Amino acid sequence: MALDDDITVLSQAPLFNLLERDALRLVAFASESRTYREGDVLFRKGDRADGGYVVSRGAIALDASDDGSPETFLAGPGSLIGQAALFARIERRATATAREPSAIIRVTPSLMRRVLEEFPDAAAAIQEAMAEELTRLTEGLERVRQQLIAIDGEDIPAKAPDEA
Repeated sequence: MALDDDITVLSQAPLFNLLERDALRLVAFASESRTYREGDVLFRKGDRADGGYVVSRGAIALDASDDGSPETFLAGPGSLIGQAALFARIERRATATAREPSAIIRVTPSLMRRVLEEFPDAAAAIQEAMAEELTRLTEGLERVRQQLIAIDGEDIPAKAPDEA
């Protein structure tokens, strides 16, 4: 794939869509492109992450249960697999398998760190986007907590007037 094609794919992916063109050019130039045949495994649940993957063509199935059951998520072109793996070498939480001939762009944590150091505006934009995502997650968890409290409260039998 040509450099401009990689830049176009990256510009559609979450977080990378916040980068300016020069930053995208650096990522496209310094990243690694890989191709997979249908059925090839990109990584397995429990593997140590080697970076984040942006799907440039094809479809990658993510299976969190790793038991052959239907995939949890199907990532297509422009999808980012392993957002946290862009920043740290974490443990993979799912198995990724190509569902058809596919290609990915692998971005390592060291490359991402270099991009963030060289493009501080991009670093600030990514930090803000991730903080907003964390806030949405926290708010969603709080709503679930409140719903569980309400359910638990409904299960408590009401006291008879003479027991009060």
